[in-house]
Amino acid sequence: MSEFTLPNHSEHTQARLLALTDALESGSLAQVRRMLNHLPAPTISHLLESSPKKTREVLWALIDKDNIGDVLNYLNIDLQTDILEKLSPAEVVSITEGLDTDDTADILQNLPEQVIQQVLGNMRAQDRKRLEAVLSYPEDTAGGLLNTDTITVRRNHTLDVVLRYLRRHDEIPEMTDSIWVVDRNDMLVGVLPLRKLLVSDPDLTVQDIMDTAAEAIPVTMNQQEIAHKFVRMDWVSAPVVDEHGKLLGRITIDDIVDVIREESEHSIKSMAGLGDEEDTFAPVVRTAKSRAVWLLINLVTCFMASSVISQFSATINHVVALAALMTVVASMGGVAGNQTQTLVIRSIALGQIGASNSMWLLNRELAVAALNGLLLAVVAGGTAVWWFSDWTLGVIFGSAIIINLLVAALSGAFLPLLLKAMHIDPALAGGVVLTTITDVVGFLSFLGLATLFY
Repeated sequence: MSEFTLPNHSEHTQARLLALTDALESGSLAQVRRMLNHLPAPTISHLLESSPKKTREVLWALIDKDNIGDVLNYLNIDLQTDILEKLSPAEVVSITEGLDTDDTADILQNLPEQVIQQVLGNMRAQDRKRLEAVLSYPEDTAGGLLNTDTITVRRNHTLDVVLRYLRRHDEIPEMTDSIWVVDRNDMLVGVLPLRKLLVSDPDLTVQDIMDTAAEAIPVTMNQQEIAHKFVRMDWVSAPVVDEHGKLLGRITIDDIVDVIREESEHSIKSMAGLGDEEDTFAPVVRTAKSRAVWLLINLVTCFMASSVISQFSATINHVVALAALMTVVASMGGVAGNQTQTLVIRSIALGQIGASNSMWLLNRELAVAALNGLLLAVVAGGTAVWWFSDWTLGVIFGSAIIINLLVAALSGAFLPLLLKAMHIDPALAGGVVLTTITDVVGFLSFLGLATLFY
């Protein structure tokens, strides 16, 4: 088997950006326009997101009108909103014309309600009706993801009729791997996979080869649950039905890839207190404001930990070595707690944790923490004895590490479940709370034991 290397995406992006920047600096806007509009829409959007504000404004102005809607659809929410705020309702209608219903809905949902109504008022009646149907559902449900552009047939049609019907279209909707079989009331009765349609006897009817056991997605299902189903079932597309079983549209794998990517970015950025779609090249003031909240919260938690230390100032003055070692106890607890919490948050996101297995997981994490605590206590305590020639200090140091690791495991496993039950995002709040707990318990256990022994 021959080997090959995939091109590095970031290197290509930076090379393109450098070439465009050079062309801009040379004043060759015609060359920039030509280079820019020969790129795919996702690449153009990535270049815009990778550009400082002034360069971004010039590049946006050079994008052909036929490409603007597709490019806008791929931009992050922060940048997308910035651009949309500068457009009139008629301009929004113009640039979203031709986009899939779900993509247009995603764009409009970032606008104020008053602007959305103005945009809808500028649309054709048929487009407006489709879009209003999608916008009537929450953004993070099947209804908010569905695309109304579907192909449906009746069960009594022959496959020959279906094939001739398909050939009448200039093209079929993207990501079409199945045709939905409905009755006269648009109730979903089965699924006709294209892989069967294309190789079966044309004289057979749809009913002869359709799949009646195929699963449909309820319109109110949460997008995380939908993503799990797509992953488990290897779907390319899936039908969406209302509570009565009426076909409303479909969800395709490209929408699910977006959901998975957004969830991943959300988890990573939330742990650092950043917004889901924070623009890398956003203005200084806006970026500072978005980050200041969590920095202030962290400052408060740091003062809480410091207040614990201040209660043992006499002990620290008596045994100076405590000052050198107490941060180690807090740090070890923080790392261990983050390990457990990351595992639990991931499992919650994948739907793997419930009432039936949460206690087992909690006990498992406590057992792991106990084993690691004993190991680290021996290593750390022995090091302290060797360093300071004080057996008492070594016992105190090792004991505090065991205590903090057990508390860290308990907190790391329990906090995400508690926050989830309180409808608070564990990824957003869990890290701050966990760090506070491990710092306070680490200092309290170490300095408290030192006060007791000394």
